[in-house]
Amino acid sequence: MRIPVSLVANAAVFAVLSTSVGAAEFDRYGGAAPDLVAVQPASDFAFVLGVGIGTAPVYEGAAEYGVTFSPIIEVQRFRIPGLIDIGGGEDVGGLSFAPSFSIASKRVSAEHTALVGLNDVEATYALGARIGYELVLNDVLRGELYGAARYAVGGAEGFIGEAGVDITAKLTPQLEVVGGPLISFASENYMDTYFGVTAGEAAATGGRLGAYNPNGGVKSVGVQLAARYEIVPDTYLSAKGSYSNFVGDALASPIVTSGSQHQFTAGLGLARRFAF
Repeated sequence: MRIPVSLVANAAVFAVLSTSVGAAEFDRYGGAAPDLVAVQPASDFAFVLGVGIGTAPVYEGAAEYGVTFSPIIEVQRFRIPGLIDIGGGEDVGGLSFAPSFSIASKRVSAEHTALVGLNDVEATYALGARIGYELVLNDVLRGELYGAARYAVGGAEGFIGEAGVDITAKLTPQLEVVGGPLISFASENYMDTYFGVTAGEAAATGGRLGAYNPNGGVKSVGVQLAARYEIVPDTYLSAKGSYSNFVGDALASPIVTSGSQHQFTAGLGLARRFAF
């Protein structure tokens, strides 16, 4: 078993932290990194640091987009001789495990015409784990089936997560591309916070948004694609794009019908690997 360790699910390429963005998910913006591993470190501690810029909906279900700024944080290896050795092995394929976390920044309803009358939602923080199983297809292609689950606290509480399939293509020694389909899910409490409308809120909107109480379940389906290119040794240029479409109770939400069921993200990042 190989056990890569990362500060984000899919070993973050970059994660949205800007308060202008409604759903800054480290997993989505970091979808490529565990499959885009640089030269395996021989040191006891190796990590990647950088910064990214991108665009994403200003809140879940929005038709409006905003600029996002994000850190790139990836721990590739942590080793204490005789005690712990995580990441940095030579093996590929098999079972992998990594932490997973995400942030949804504060949603201020007065800042968005479609939400005026709704209560504000404070920032939400979610922490959990990601498990994957990778199969090496040939010298160029690898496939991975993965799932991630996190528990959210703050503005919303409940479980959220994703499951999907990633195909990684090592096109050159410097360039790898990874992508595939995914689904996201959320528990009832989380869905109610971001997609529900109480009777009082409906009245405050003047009837523009009807009262709505969603159930938990599958929230969206989509696809993502990411790439990382080693422009000089240990320095990487990253690119990522994704598309998702709300389904089920999320799709029927007045918040989505007044905004958009189609959600896109895109971004670029520049990062440097350090080893000690």
